Amino acid sequence: MDKYNNLKKIAEYTDKSLLIVDDDNPFRDRLARAMEKKGFIVTQAEGVKKGIEKVKSIKPAFAVIDLRLTDGNGLEVVKEIQNLNIVSRIIMLTGYGNISTAVAAVKQGAIDYLAKPADADDVEKALLADPKTKPQPPENPMSADRVKWEHIHRVFELCNRNVSETARRLKMHRRTLQRILSKRSPK
Repeated sequence: MDKYNNLKKIAEYTDKSLLIVDDDNPFRDRLARAMEKKGFIVTQAEGVKKGIEKVKSIKPAFAVIDLRLTDGNGLEVVKEIQNLNIVSRIIMLTGYGNISTAVAAVKQGAIDYLAKPADADDVEKALLADPKTKPQPPENPMSADRVKWEHIHRVFELCNRNVSETARRLKMHRRTLQRILSKRSPK
């Protein structure tokens, strides 16, 4: 059985407009270029305010929105899409994935939730998949070591890069945390 049989092609859609809202400029630019090559008509925004302005002006058929933005929460952009009754397939992206935010995103109207780093193929599959079918597992999921490393670095950033505070919150020895922070990310 073909694992891509539940995907429609972008050529089958009359409206190919895609809004990408992400404050990580290099990531957003790379994703926008890749999605344009796949046939989407891409518009970019770097925050909640600009994202809402773009939603009002272009009324996108597709949207890829980061959850945490410098000027607020990406769910505000999703709410605006829903308030304007725009039929849009919305994917939430985040480096801070957890169950409660995934549930909130879906309740607001997102059709899927992807953890960063997500590549253009994963985003395309999520945007074009039949919502009635179960999505395929990712081709290259993050390893358990990578997930642990991402979580530790996220808590470290949330503690304003304070090693002692991060170690206390993670309930680990400060020297152990320093060793982990000094290493490169696992694959």
